[in-house]
Amino acid sequence: MEDFHIDIQNEIRESAFVKEKVLKLVPKIAEAAESIVASYKKGGKLILFGNGGSAADAQHIAAELVNYMHLKDRAPLNAIALTVNSSVLTAISNDFSYDDVFSKQIECLVDDKDVVIGISTSGNSKNIIKGLEAAKRKGCFTIGMTAESGGAMRDIPHLLLNAPSPKTNRAQEVHILIGHILCSLIEREIYR
Repeated sequence: MEDFHIDIQNEIRESAFVKEKVLKLVPKIAEAAESIVASYKKGGKLILFGNGGSAADAQHIAAELVNYMHLKDRAPLNAIALTVNSSVLTAISNDFSYDDVFSKQIECLVDDKDVVIGISTSGNSKNIIKGLEAAKRKGCFTIGMTAESGGAMRDIPHLLLNAPSPKTNRAQEVHILIGHILCSLIEREIYR
C-alpha cells in the first residue's frame, strides 16, 4: 500500500507535466472558442460526439453550455451530444453500421452555422471520422480532439486540438481541460 503513494505522486506529476505542455495549444484553443462564439452569434449550435470516455467528455461539455459554467443567471446555449439517444444509436448500429452512428445524425441535425467537435483519443475511430466528414460536407466548422499523433483524423477537421501526450488517460484529462476553458470563454463572451 505504501507503493500507492509513489504511484499517486507520479501520476499527478505526469498529469501536471502534460497540462503544462497544453500552453502550446493556446492559439488553437482561442480559434476554437472564436469559431463557437461566432456560431452562437449567428444562431448556430455546438454538436459534440465521441466513444467511451470521449462520449462522456462530449456530454460533459454540452451540459456546461446548456446549463452553466460560471453564470447561473443566463439563457442556455444550444449544445448537443450525439451519444445521448440510445434508440437512435442502436437503430443506426443495427440497421446500418456503428461507423454511421454520428454521420447519419449530422446529416439531419446540422447546418452551416454550426460547429462540430469530434473526440477520439486515437484519432482512428471510423465513426468519428465519418461524422467530421459529414459535418464538413454540410458546411460546418469542424474541430477534432485527439491524443498527440492525431491518428487518421489528423487532417480531417478544420482545426485539430491534439493533446500533447500519446496516453489515452492524459489525453482525456487535457480534453476536459480544453472543454472547460472553451465553456468559460464562450460563456464570458456571449454574456459579458
